[in-house]
Amino acid sequence: MNLKTGLFQSDKKLERVYYEEQQAIQLLSSQIIDNLPKLFIKPIVIVCIGTDRSTGDSLGPLVGFNIQRELSHFHVYGTLKDPVHAVNLEETLEFIKEKHRNPFIIAIDACLGRLKSVGYIQVAEGSIKPGAGVNKELPAVGNMHITGIVNVSGFMEFFVLQNTRLHLVMSMADIISKGLIEAEKQYLEKRLSIRRDWLADRDSAIN
Repeated sequence: MNLKTGLFQSDKKLERVYYEEQQAIQLLSSQIIDNLPKLFIKPIVIVCIGTDRSTGDSLGPLVGFNIQRELSHFHVYGTLKDPVHAVNLEETLEFIKEKHRNPFIIAIDACLGRLKSVGYIQVAEGSIKPGAGVNKELPAVGNMHITGIVNVSGFMEFFVLQNTRLHLVMSMADIISKGLIEAEKQYLEKRLSIRRDWLADRDSAIN
């Protein structure tokens, strides 16, 4: 959980989508594609950060739960059953480093922000710094990140997280999940198209 929207490591302007916007899924998937590596050779790893013990902080695990069986290429860590949180984040990142060669990591987390920003989903390149609300220094996560602003920051954050509306969190998790599923579909189609063009060029060169 990022307690404030300013805790991003990227200087790039954030792309924002409101969760009730009619084209939210399409806009989100397009933003995700724009930030993915263009060489199509790195493994894509999604790290969904949070815990199911707090309504406001359950955004990440809900996304992980939604997408774990829907994705065929992207690798998912952090679900309702096996959440990634402050206690096991470093261990999980070490495991990912050992299992996947030079992965491109998408970090997903909930955050608190201004009242007028609640309900917005943000996408940007660069890492996020989880654990702003716990007394532990945690490593930055992600080559890009997707965050959902689930409630208002500034006062009694833990109480605010516990009293965040489940409907909002589940709705935002649904949009993020569908955006990721669509992004993977487009990403794989583009990779296949490039491979076909390469094979066609090679065959014509041989003949």
